[in-house]
Amino acid sequence: MDQTPAHDVHNPALLEFIPTNSKKIIEIGCSSGALAREFKTLSPDCDYLGVEIDAGYADLAKRYCDRSIVLNLEAATEDFWTEQSDRDCWIFGDVLEHFRDPWAILQRIRKVIPHSGCVVACIPNAQHWSLQAKLSIGDFRYEDMGLLDKTHLRWFTRQTLIEMFDQTGFQIENGRPLIYEEKNRDLFLPIIELMAKAAGADPQVSASDALPMQYVIRAIPKQ
Repeated sequence: MDQTPAHDVHNPALLEFIPTNSKKIIEIGCSSGALAREFKTLSPDCDYLGVEIDAGYADLAKRYCDRSIVLNLEAATEDFWTEQSDRDCWIFGDVLEHFRDPWAILQRIRKVIPHSGCVVACIPNAQHWSLQAKLSIGDFRYEDMGLLDKTHLRWFTRQTLIEMFDQTGFQIENGRPLIYEEKNRDLFLPIIELMAKAAGADPQVSASDALPMQYVIRAIPKQ
């Protein structure tokens, strides 16, 4: 299956969550290398490794990464994990949801990451109001990009992404919901509140959790 189309636009929220004192970064799913380009302007001496499953994208990323390699992380050898054990920041920009087993990936990182390291990730929100609206009428159709990207294999909400990091040996030290102005949103939030109340949940929390398109988080190893 074709991967999500590459582009030269970086995620500024993701960039903000990368520690500027990071010395050895590894970005999984680096696409064209746009995020590397922006971070290297802030920290030019940082060693930045890009990892891509698509050879064409990896070639594009060479413009900005110190090095880029073609690799399916779920098929990485033990040698790879040993070689990357000094990486102090692992980046997943809308990537974890593309793995068959993102829990196993995070567990593997936890085994090798330095105690002072971190994982920075942007993850789509499956609880977004538009998905709830589509599901209510059976309109669940995959698209080339976005929340219903046809290459997504896993789905997360605020609650379940917190659980995933906790279960794999990390704690989220910082997080930010990415909320945009969206047409017709206010028509659906009262309905979402009613559904939450009927399900025995807090209506205001459920409506709030339906707003973000994505969550950006930074997680550190639990000590």
